[in-house]
Amino acid sequence: MLAKGQTVVALMERLAPKHIAVPDDKIGLQLGSLRKDISTVLVTLDVTDEVVDEAIALKAELIIAHHAIIYRPLSHLQTDTPAGRLYEKLIKHDIAVYIAHTNLDVADGGVNDMMAEALGLTVTGHLEDIHTDKLKKLVVFVPESLQEPVREAMFAAGAGAIGHYSHCSFNISGTGTFLPQEGADPFIGKFGKLERVAEVRIETIVPASAEKKVVQAMLKAHPYEEVAYDLYPMDLNGRTFGLGRVGKLPEAISLSAFGEHVKQALDVPFVRVVGVPDKEIRKVAVLGGSGSRYVRHAIFAGADVLVTGDIDYHTAQDALAAGIAIVDPGHNAEKIMKAGVAAWLQSRLTEQKSATRAVASAVDTETFKLL
Repeated sequence: MLAKGQTVVALMERLAPKHIAVPDDKIGLQLGSLRKDISTVLVTLDVTDEVVDEAIALKAELIIAHHAIIYRPLSHLQTDTPAGRLYEKLIKHDIAVYIAHTNLDVADGGVNDMMAEALGLTVTGHLEDIHTDKLKKLVVFVPESLQEPVREAMFAAGAGAIGHYSHCSFNISGTGTFLPQEGADPFIGKFGKLERVAEVRIETIVPASAEKKVVQAMLKAHPYEEVAYDLYPMDLNGRTFGLGRVGKLPEAISLSAFGEHVKQALDVPFVRVVGVPDKEIRKVAVLGGSGSRYVRHAIFAGADVLVTGDIDYHTAQDALAAGIAIVDPGHNAEKIMKAGVAAWLQSRLTEQKSATRAVASAVDTETFKLL
């Protein structure tokens, strides 16, 4: 059975939740409809004419891209312009385009983690914190004999995680009372009779981002017609998500050797290097995309080198003067996300026994050529 477009996107948002994106980033569905069966999803870095032709050849109904095709509000849609022709081709072939940008950069297992893993880094932190999930306390009262299914449903939906521990809860036994009124359909008890039931008060932690999902799961698993529960904020923070990664190489190497390592690991045709060739490199900061404004972050993190794209001349001069090296593999180094996202999506689709396939684009969208 084929997955619906909404299902594919829901899976994608498990990897790259929209709420962790940088504010005002252009993410989500940008063109077309998700209300259809999807036989093939094409995962790409950029949406170009060649990529759209590839999607047409594959009979793909959905493209998931890292870079947006619509950056600003459209004042017109003229099909004799390059952008207009692209939109027209997508619409004529009923191909939807969904964007996962900074949310995919920030996500655990996203672009920056893929790049760090390819470079062989043991990650120790972020370059810049972007989003911290607030924690809430969920309290629910359940009959003693049915507490386990309710607790497990909440855990499965995302409750109960504290640091490196999961399934965290506190449980207190007590007596619940209620009197069914006219119109009630009680799971326990009878109309007009006061009931006393042995119940358990279950307390657990819920990230604010998972609040709706956890509450819905709890209500679905709970046997009562009217569920007694409390949900309140706490002065505690949950997980923090951030842009870029900082980590260490297994052993120190020279900057020139490291530059060659970056070129091979990220499969790019060339890299630009700033710094003394024999400088010792051990601690590395990496950021997919344009990272000129993150040089100071890398210095503050104590990195020997920053791996990022689109470094301008004056930023390179400042970095050299500050004593931090730079290896610039270009913006297109983010293409690592194509195979990574396609494999992740295919695994989730297979788990759901879906016949939908996720395919990494084979089109090279690198703009720059080295002569």
